[in-house]
Amino acid sequence: MFIILQRIIKKALSVILKPFSTAQLEKLIKAIIAQRTDTLLPDEALRFLLHLDNYLYTLEGKKAVEYGGGIHTKHRHIKYHDFFVNRISKGERVLDIGCGNGALTRDIAERAEAYVIGIDLNPDNIAKARRLHDHPRVEYRVGDALKDLPQERFDVVVLSNVLEHLSNRVELLQKIQTTLNPSRILIRVPLYERDWRVPLKEELGVDYRLDPTHRIEYTVEGFTEEIETAGLKIAYQEIRWGEIWAEVVGDVKT
Repeated sequence: MFIILQRIIKKALSVILKPFSTAQLEKLIKAIIAQRTDTLLPDEALRFLLHLDNYLYTLEGKKAVEYGGGIHTKHRHIKYHDFFVNRISKGERVLDIGCGNGALTRDIAERAEAYVIGIDLNPDNIAKARRLHDHPRVEYRVGDALKDLPQERFDVVVLSNVLEHLSNRVELLQKIQTTLNPSRILIRVPLYERDWRVPLKEELGVDYRLDPTHRIEYTVEGFTEEIETAGLKIAYQEIRWGEIWAEVVGDVKT
């Protein structure tokens, strides 16, 4: 019943709001939000606003992909590709786990002149990667890195925004090291300490994650502990754009 009512209201609103310009609609929405928050207790008002914040973040992400012609504009704003490309040498063999649409995979092959295999669980992602980011030195495969890592030699393993989606992260890191024994693992993960609203959302019971599929968003200390638990060590690390970018290597002491 509620879903039907939502559809009716949505259709009615599209008719009612059609005469309004975007600027007028923006003013109206702001006035409605301000009026509602004035009637609520501070914690209730914050929950209301923070839920809206999450909703807008999701919409912004979708529109950023459309605006970017199918690729999220964060790829060019954040320039995180440079971190990976600059740490890979010509001719090296690279495994990009969770390659998604292949934007980073292709960039590594093109700019670092490396040979790259990109694997992803989602067949749709692999199809998109093959369509949008094909390259002579890239091979895309559908696969689950936790179950069957490619039985090949790799100099570098890339985990760009992958670990946060997994519950058995330490297991994967250990498996990569023991099975593939790469000279280094290049990692990018989201930082919990990126914004004051993150702990506030958690305190108020609002989802603080950037993506509902995230199992974790890291503190600097938590990331270090996880890497060390896996028997690895951080050779290089920087904090940028609310993320941890790190080069991880085997710990010779273990």
